[in-house]
Amino acid sequence: MTTETKSRDTVAGKPIDPDAPLLDVDNLSVEFRTDKGVVNAVNGLSYELEAGETLAILGESGSGKSVNAQAVMGIVDSPPGFITSGSVRLKGVDLFDLKEKERRQVRGSRMSLIFQDALTALNPVYTVGWQISEMLRVRGVSKTDAKEKAIELLEQVGIPSAGDRYDNYPHEFSGGMRQRAMIAMSLALDPDVVIADEPTTALDVTVQAQVMELLAELQKEYKMGMILITHDLGVVADVADRVVVMYAGKEVEQAEIFSLYKKPFHPYTEGLMHSIPRADQKGIRLEPIVGQPPDLAAIPPGCSFNPRCPYAQDVCLEEVPAFREVAPGRFSACHFAEELVNRA
Repeated sequence: MTTETKSRDTVAGKPIDPDAPLLDVDNLSVEFRTDKGVVNAVNGLSYELEAGETLAILGESGSGKSVNAQAVMGIVDSPPGFITSGSVRLKGVDLFDLKEKERRQVRGSRMSLIFQDALTALNPVYTVGWQISEMLRVRGVSKTDAKEKAIELLEQVGIPSAGDRYDNYPHEFSGGMRQRAMIAMSLALDPDVVIADEPTTALDVTVQAQVMELLAELQKEYKMGMILITHDLGVVADVADRVVVMYAGKEVEQAEIFSLYKKPFHPYTEGLMHSIPRADQKGIRLEPIVGQPPDLAAIPPGCSFNPRCPYAQDVCLEEVPAFREVAPGRFSACHFAEELVNRA
């Protein structure tokens, strides 16, 4: 049973470019205009995602990861949030050029977002099954077929006795089961791209591992591209292909996952690595990154990481480092990226 007839040769009726990346985000900038000033949440972010690839976007809270996801989905461009520059292309079709009615055709069916807090993302007054099947019903699927498909999806994501749990409310699900239900909802219309925004937030370590394993299995089965947003390098080690590291709304490093783990090319990435507990370093104290992330309404001049960077020099206080290729397939926004690697 299929949920709807969907042409893979068009996006919202626009012809695709078969040679284009699945998703191409170019020079994306998002700001929030508040009474206290302009908050530069995302500032010139660029990355690509290919079909079947998992891209992890890492960074501390407030680095712009979730705002990036919302901008890509088209749910941030209204006061006080404004997309001030850039483009988001799905198979060559610029989503920012689409009308809102056309964007609604893309959400869910071509791109979906798994929110980080399933308890608040799910409506408490409707059953979990009803909320999943609603996505199908609004696209013309009959009530009976929509319920059947929703139960099938719940079974697929590992909900026991899915037929009985269809009529349960969100508060009757455990945290891990709610997250699985959110994953089922995101897959209901067979999207090309799934964005998972902190999908393991507030889950214990065992359930985190189960959710990440489930996402990896479903990503391979559906052959979709996946963007995994997290602040935890350890979470993405086994599932991501490439990593984008964000700090203060900007991209500071991009690399293939194992290459980044072996040799970070940015002090911020190095700091994240040193703050992760490792089984082979028992008894060794962790080295947290000193200080706090900057106020995005008053980002410091030069390199935004300079107040917290142990390697900062005069040039770091004055000049914004270019985001550049410092080794084959390795990109960094650090004046001294090569020297950092040589120190290691």
